Amino acid sequence: MATQEQQSAIKSAKVLMVGAGGIGCELLKTLALSGFEDIHIIDMDTIEVSNLNRQFLFRRSHVGQSKAKVARDAVLRFRPHINIKSHHANVKNPEFDAEFFKQFDVVLNGLDNLDARRHVNRLCLAADIPLVESGTTGFLGQVTVHVKGKTECYECQTKPAPKTYPVCTITSTPTKFVHCIVWAKELLFAKLFGDKNQDNDLNVRSNNPANLSKEREDVFERAEDEDIEQYGRKIYDHVFGSNIEAALANEETWKNRRRPRPIYSKDVLPESLTQQNGITQNCSVTDGDSMVSVMPSLGLKNPQELWGLTQNSLVFIEALKLFFAKRKKEIGHLTFDKDDQLAVEFVTAAANIRAESFGIPLHSLFEAKGIAGNIVHAVATTNAIIAGLIVIEAIKVLKKDANKYRMTYCLEHPSRKMLLMPVEPFEPNPSCYVCSKTPLVLEINTQKSKLRDLVDRIVKAKLGMNLPLIMHGASLLYEVGDDLDDIMVANYNANLEKSLSELPSPIVNGSILTVEDLQQELSCKINVKHREEFDEEKEPEGMVLSGWTQSPATNGDNASTSNNENAIDVTESSSVAETPTKKRRHSETQPESHKKETENVESEDDDLMEIENPMMVSKKKKRVE
Repeated sequence: MATQEQQSAIKSAKVLMVGAGGIGCELLKTLALSGFEDIHIIDMDTIEVSNLNRQFLFRRSHVGQSKAKVARDAVLRFRPHINIKSHHANVKNPEFDAEFFKQFDVVLNGLDNLDARRHVNRLCLAADIPLVESGTTGFLGQVTVHVKGKTECYECQTKPAPKTYPVCTITSTPTKFVHCIVWAKELLFAKLFGDKNQDNDLNVRSNNPANLSKEREDVFERAEDEDIEQYGRKIYDHVFGSNIEAALANEETWKNRRRPRPIYSKDVLPESLTQQNGITQNCSVTDGDSMVSVMPSLGLKNPQELWGLTQNSLVFIEALKLFFAKRKKEIGHLTFDKDDQLAVEFVTAAANIRAESFGIPLHSLFEAKGIAGNIVHAVATTNAIIAGLIVIEAIKVLKKDANKYRMTYCLEHPSRKMLLMPVEPFEPNPSCYVCSKTPLVLEINTQKSKLRDLVDRIVKAKLGMNLPLIMHGASLLYEVGDDLDDIMVANYNANLEKSLSELPSPIVNGSILTVEDLQQELSCKINVKHREEFDEEKEPEGMVLSGWTQSPATNGDNASTSNNENAIDVTESSSVAETPTKKRRHSETQPESHKKETENVESEDDDLMEIENPMMVSKKKKRVE
């Protein structure tokens, strides 16, 4: 039972909830039932059928509607006297600035991506508003408290970046099924159905000797009168047959590797699929384009069933045909979406055929979807537990009871007879560039790298700035904003294409850059070190930022962004260990060694989280007893 003091703090509090998904539904319900009377919700998503089995405030009739609005309406039905305001919008929109955040007493996060979490963290620091962060994945969950000047901010410790694989591994020498998924999703699917002008590392040139007298044709170009099935077979034979044969020609590559087997459609499929069963005409179409499926027509009912080579080949050809027959207008604009049934079927089939060629075990559609979408299936009970813990910490924050703040971890298996592991929060990291303003160090070839590389790979991708401004001394080199005139925009665009040393105010070894984001009210310094050469395997971006993360040269596993030209990134559902760092509990004065292991995965609820290894949590607990 809440005390009079708690009831007073709860009743008078104004709370901002960011995210109305798996955690958000439970949190809004718990806030309302706990006595909170003034709640704002921000969420840009709409309700999907796949949400309904655990986001209990939503019903099938709500599919396609705003999550924030429907959640608000659902809770007001049993708490009609309270004030709930919904915002169907992106929290990164300009209207949600520091001034907007200042009206609240506490911010509660239930977000689905690291970029938005970092953005909210910075706005909370700028507005000096406490933040309660959370996340779940399967049976695991955590809640952390971030108060400016008292505890570490969300970015005081590095968050795991997507696992990066060299392009040569993905395109030539896959050894794991995830390599085949990345190839099918990021290269083949993108080439067939995505932006045709985007760079792609697939070999698209025909190896047919008949074309040697002229420039080899692009196999992926389809003539207007070309039969869809024949086009599909041509793609099949090229990527699974002739490309594999071309790779086998390099004997050196296969000295210590298992040689792949070329696969051609004529060896696997009947001569004509259309005459055989008319699959394209009998496809399943339900609830819109994203639910188009070839499975019913092929008699494939169980997504957990393992398909053989023939079944995968049938799915590959028929899925490709369906994209052209039923979704032709989307071709050229599609990106892979784990909720797009036909896309998942195509990627699963393509990955399995490639896996068969390279002697890698095949996976079911259910398993492949989990890998392709980085999914760990959600547990509604975990969401409910975490939502309750968020409210408990929010009440402590409102009472300003700093000595009782806890980071709490929900474990899958008991540790020291506990499933909920409370840990004292830590002091701000003095090396954090976000809350402690520590300068960063950038190693870069100032003569070869362009300003665009710096903006895209460092300022936006790594530092998470949305509206960046870059200054070198008194010279403004780059700025983004709606209030810029045409001449300024042209000048900044011209600067983007210049090497750093050729800018109006040249950036060279020893230069100090000031990088700001006025919306986030964040400013940091970057010390530039010129460096001639970089290791293509360990440092494929051609630049290294220190102070933002640990050195990427550990064990050859480089954490990189998708702007990387020589690597493809994918987030795996496996532990990503950080190197040891020093942290302090906010009640201590002496630093103490602390090792943190994290796992970065996406749950089926889309409540992306960074979660610590339960064994490491157990070790931490000993320190606070």
